[in-house]
Amino acid sequence: MPDRSIPKDAAYQIISDELMLDGNPRLNLASFVTTWMEPECDKLIMEAINKNYVDMDEYPVTTELQNRCVNIIANLFNAPLGHGEEAVGVGTVGSSEAIMLAGLAFKRKWQNKRKTEGKPYDKPNIVTGANVQVCWEKFARYFEVELKEVKLREGYYVMDPVKAVEMVDENTICVAAILGSTYNGEFEDVKLLNDLLIQKNKETGWDTGIHVDAASGGFIAPFLYPHLEWDFRLPLVKSINVSGHKYGLVYAGVGWAIWRAKQDLPEELIFHINYLGADQPTFTLNFSKGASQIIGQYYQLIRLGFEGYRNIMRNCASNAKALADGLVRTGRFNILSKEVGVPLVAFSLKDSSRHDVYEISDHLRRFGWIVPAYTMAPDAQHVTLLRVVVREDFNRSLAERLVRDIEKVLRELAALPSKIVTASLVESHPQLKEDKDIETVLDDILSCRSAAKEKKKFVSIEQKPNRIC
Repeated sequence: MPDRSIPKDAAYQIISDELMLDGNPRLNLASFVTTWMEPECDKLIMEAINKNYVDMDEYPVTTELQNRCVNIIANLFNAPLGHGEEAVGVGTVGSSEAIMLAGLAFKRKWQNKRKTEGKPYDKPNIVTGANVQVCWEKFARYFEVELKEVKLREGYYVMDPVKAVEMVDENTICVAAILGSTYNGEFEDVKLLNDLLIQKNKETGWDTGIHVDAASGGFIAPFLYPHLEWDFRLPLVKSINVSGHKYGLVYAGVGWAIWRAKQDLPEELIFHINYLGADQPTFTLNFSKGASQIIGQYYQLIRLGFEGYRNIMRNCASNAKALADGLVRTGRFNILSKEVGVPLVAFSLKDSSRHDVYEISDHLRRFGWIVPAYTMAPDAQHVTLLRVVVREDFNRSLAERLVRDIEKVLRELAALPSKIVTASLVESHPQLKEDKDIETVLDDILSCRSAAKEKKKFVSIEQKPNRIC
């Protein structure tokens, strides 16, 4: 901290200048998080920037807006609510917190049942695919739950419901299914998982339920695939989380946890406080949080309505298809994402013998694009891929521009020495490891190879009859 104050405009300029070095959020194609909202919503958010959501007695209207959001989302997910019945749910700072809360509810319900039956309750486990987001690993580690992962395999990059149900035992608190894998956007087959688990519960007497991690797909499936059964229409789906700041179209900082019914959220997990002026129930991991994102979510829900969300999601899906088609036309990529799923394009190189996806990702940054390169989850780590998330503000012209820039990168890489060849040369010539200018040595090697090739061509020409030099 500096000893003395500085003028406010100087402080602003210093920080503003440094932030210029950040990437452009709209060109950050790695992120699912919303990067644009309408000016009217921006204004509402700024007007509420100083409101602490937890002060429910002081800000009762904000609390009412949160409750309306919970009810709208619960109905969107086909929660079995009676006439006039309030949905059970809570706003969170994102899907990570929502998943922690849902997982705790499953764990406590399982423990209470085991205590009643006089059975051990110290070794809970949860079954997921290996493709889950890291927050599931955090939940398992932080709250001492064994994580049992269904491994992936090449060509099948989501959890296999059959293998998942085989891993369920009497200590399983729930099976977590993903509606929109982080890796390739694919929806897992929640309907098949539900049917198989019903059969296993019937055979064993257990009552293992399902949590659906719909962080990315929860605001997509109801609008693009209304007949797809993945939500509370399935009897074993007890809770669902969704990110408002992804395809809920709100800036970062809001998620939602929705339960099927009151009995699925143990009462002992809900705290009641009165030191803010009135009795207030609270079921969150943190206490204070801003109210502006909840207000932003309510704005989007009433501003867009079902029709508006459907149009935006259709547009995103259309742009994702256009991007995928453009990449296919290059002849250089395999598309690993699915048409039914989150509107993103995951793709891998058909031939990585000279250059890899990491080089493509690195070179694209020179054009301003942030496109992540990564490996698939176990046991498909040998598959490396790139991913472009198509958000509301990623239009068709940007998709076409990205394809052109990727084609430029491919041409540039074709003219460069291969990193893989370079690594092989260094491995076979240990002396290169100690050379201070490896690139110069490699250029010499490549030049010698090129000269040898030309000499061979000349000799070949010289040996042919009836040829005038």
